[in-house]
Amino acid sequence: MTALEEIAHLADINMDVEAELDRITLTIERILALEAGSVIRTNRSAGENIDLLIGAARIGSGEVVIIEETVGVRITDFKEDN
Repeated sequence: MTALEEIAHLADINMDVEAELDRITLTIERILALEAGSVIRTNRSAGENIDLLIGAARIGSGEVVIIEETVGVRITDFKEDN
């Protein structure tokens, strides 16, 4: 039996996956001034690699992509040694 077959009964469990684009520091004044439509600039741009996380565990990596007016992540690698 393959590893995927062994965990097939878990296939319908939902998990939160995070794509970490960047970490920045803002002052409290700047945070309190945020509202719907505010833009927070980061140092990342399309084509750069980012980490994919479940909980605090890195499960792979991806590439920032722009699709029409939406930012997305193209998965480029899954970490297999989890």
